[in-house]
This record gives sequence, structure tokens and C-alpha cells, in this order.
Amino acid sequence: MTDELNAGLWETHAGWWQAEFTDGVDPEYTEQILPLIVDELADSGVDRAAGPILDIGTGEGQVARHLVAHGHDVVGIDPVRAQITEAARRNEGPTYVQASADHLPFPDGTFAAAVACLVYEHIDEVDGAIAETSRVLDAGGVFVFLLNHPLLQTPGSGWIDDQIIEPPEQYWRIGPYLIESATVEEVQKDVFIRFIHRPLSRYLNALAGHGLYLEHMVEPAPPPGFLAQAPQYESAGTVPRLLTLRCRKR
Repeated sequence: MTDELNAGLWETHAGWWQAEFTDGVDPEYTEQILPLIVDELADSGVDRAAGPILDIGTGEGQVARHLVAHGHDVVGIDPVRAQITEAARRNEGPTYVQASADHLPFPDGTFAAAVACLVYEHIDEVDGAIAETSRVLDAGGVFVFLLNHPLLQTPGSGWIDDQIIEPPEQYWRIGPYLIESATVEEVQKDVFIRFIHRPLSRYLNALAGHGLYLEHMVEPAPPPGFLAQAPQYESAGTVPRLLTLRCRKR
């Protein structure tokens, strides 16, 4: 039921994602996420000749297209028909398949690398998805795994502008980090998306349990374009929104 609910919400609101976060609209993607993915793959030794890359939860294909533009052979998968249809329309090089992360329709060892960008926050079957990612990676393959920061972007987190105390203070409140939970959030008026919060240890232990070991971690400050949207929060540059884990299959 939860997977059906999640897929239904994304089918309904795919247009919101496509309009608000792709093709240069969102500064976090253009200034930070897309360059970071390219850099992590390059730093890990995944070049154009290494083999194909799997983009898990490709959406309308923004990450896949960016990687193709940098010379990679890319296959994007997504369970949402509205996203795959739009990805195929925009195309520009990747191959797209409608599939879920926990049932990848590829043989063992197909890919030199996999990328999952802000996807696992919406996946119920996290262990199955990680197991499948490991299975389709070749030995020594790389997994670039981007999440909303599990500690600092927990449900209930946000800026507190306390004007009652003297002197007034702004600070970032952290929600209940250790409690694994699923919430449906209204991210924009009449747009509802389901998020699943898990502690970082939950991800790292599941990754290691399937032979994917951390070799690099990045907690970048929000990029200038994002900070410019909320200049009233002077300390926003000190609180990362994104966590990137680069793992390697052993």
C-alpha cells in the first residue's frame, strides 16, 4: 500500500518536479548537485571508457542527460510513467526503462557505476534497493548516493527566528533524528510528496551489508544561488542540506 501511495503521488505531481527543479530552474541542481556527481565519478576513476552508468530514480532525466553530456553511457530507471515519458521526450542520449529500484531488470555486473540522487528518501524497500544496486554493479563499481542530509533535514527541522529572547537569535532546529518515519508533506500548495526519514547509520550499515563501502563523503554548504533566495537567514551557509556518499563495491 505504501509503495502504491508513493507511486501515485509522484504520478500526480510529476509536473511539479519537472517545472520546479529541472533544465536550469533550480540553483541547487545547476550549481551544486550536477557538478558534484560528475566530480565524484571522475575522482573515483569512472571515466568514459569505464562502462555504463545507472541513474536510479532518474525522474525526467536531468542527471542522466548531464552525464551523457560529459561523455558517459547512461541508463535511467524510474517507476513513474509520467517521469519516464517526459525523460524520453527530452532524451538527448540516455536510455530509459520504467522499473523500481528494488527490482532492476539488468543482469549481474552490468554497470561500472550507479547514481541515486535524492531518491532513497522516497523508497520503502531500502534494503532491497541497495541489494539490487550492488548486484548490478561490476566488481569495483562505484555508487554515488545523494540524500537530503539525514541529520539536518529530519522531519520538523527548520529555522527558528526567536525574537522573544534578548538579543534575538536565529538557529536551526533538528527534528527527531533517531526515529525512522514516513510523512506526506505539502511541499507546495496542493502538491503532496511522501518522504521517509532514516538515520545515517541505517544507510551505511545496509550499504556495507551488501558489499558497498564508503570511500568519500561530502557535506557541502548550500550554493550561492540557493542562499540568495533566503538572505534573511544569515547562518544558512553553515547548515548543509545535502549529503553525498561515494561507495565502492568489494
